[in-house]
Amino acid sequence: MNFKNGASAAGIALVVLYAAGSGYWVSSSDSWYRALRAPSWQPPDWVFGVIWPYNFIVLGIAAFVVASKNNKSVSLWWLSFFAISIVFALSWSYYFYVPHRLILAAALLVCAALFTLPLLILTWRTSWKMGIALLPYQLWVAIASTLSIGYAHLN
Repeated sequence: MNFKNGASAAGIALVVLYAAGSGYWVSSSDSWYRALRAPSWQPPDWVFGVIWPYNFIVLGIAAFVVASKNNKSVSLWWLSFFAISIVFALSWSYYFYVPHRLILAAALLVCAALFTLPLLILTWRTSWKMGIALLPYQLWVAIASTLSIGYAHLN
């Protein structure tokens, strides 16, 4: 397997890990979450069911496009920023839903959002069309960060 195929496979594996891990702790305490005071800008539940599948699909395609159109260095940077952002995002899920450390969880999600910025820039430089397709992910992580901050503030 050449590097480009390996990098594509690694990116898609990260998406699968992210998708599988993102709901792991969420279902552990749904009643606790429903009892929280929600920020006024909390979208309805169906929005989550639409945006996350879109995000995961686009991230997988972006991983493939970036790996296939760039040199080793750019691909490794993209994979690194993506992996770090996933660690922050999954850590948010754990700290929010398990020990209920809302302030720490919010800080972790802000870090995840910050690490998606270079991901977006590298994708945009590779393909402006993929960059546009990835914008909803960046916006969603930013909105999720503000929601997490709102939950920490209200609860």
